[in-house]
Amino acid sequence: MKGTKLKPKAGRKGTIGKVVLAAVIIGVLVVSGRAFNLQQVFRDALVWISGLGPLGPMIFVALYILACVLLLPGSILTLGAGAVFGLVQGFIAVLTGATLGATCAFLVGRYLARDWVARRIAGNEKFKAIDEAVAREGWKIVFLTRLSPVFPFNLLNYAFGLTRVSLKHYFLASWIGMIPGTLMYVYIGSLAGDLAGLGAGGRTRTPAEWVLYGVGLLATVVVTVFVTRLAKKALSSRISP
Repeated sequence: MKGTKLKPKAGRKGTIGKVVLAAVIIGVLVVSGRAFNLQQVFRDALVWISGLGPLGPMIFVALYILACVLLLPGSILTLGAGAVFGLVQGFIAVLTGATLGATCAFLVGRYLARDWVARRIAGNEKFKAIDEAVAREGWKIVFLTRLSPVFPFNLLNYAFGLTRVSLKHYFLASWIGMIPGTLMYVYIGSLAGDLAGLGAGGRTRTPAEWVLYGVGLLATVVVTVFVTRLAKKALSSRISP
């Protein structure tokens, strides 16, 4: 009986050890990415994550959060998630990582790095207009900026920390607003394993499957572009003097 009690503990220790090791490796990858070819570093990380089994999506989310906080571009991660995890799992992983990463950066900007963020956006008329619009409209501006690709995602996460929007409204508006764009890019990544340069192999898809993929991609792009244009118009009217 003693032996059977020890097995679950060993399993938990093994899992914790893997998570700690993964966190260290991710940290090294992200730090290295600032000095070396960032896209290649992320590709290598995705290839490694693809071999982790059920632990892979969790490690991916952690990597995405770090990328957001460290102001690293996450496009290769978004596309790569579609290639590595497929559409559904990749979409969930990216949306989770992007939302949590944006929230972490928001909290850092609000409580830990206010002076640094203020210096980065000082004199930027676009951010000044957003700040004034947030004071009037609150979460609606956060939602619209998430739909629109005009504004830099990573820096905007920090900038919103200086505004008066509440954490709850920021989190929900960011999460919902990022759904269309995330779905489109993950879907593009899912079309082919090597689209993001991962060189991932796989079975050859049938012509019928490629037709379905093409129709789905076209529908996704059309909806995303339509929503984005609506967001741009609404945003322009709300942040104009």
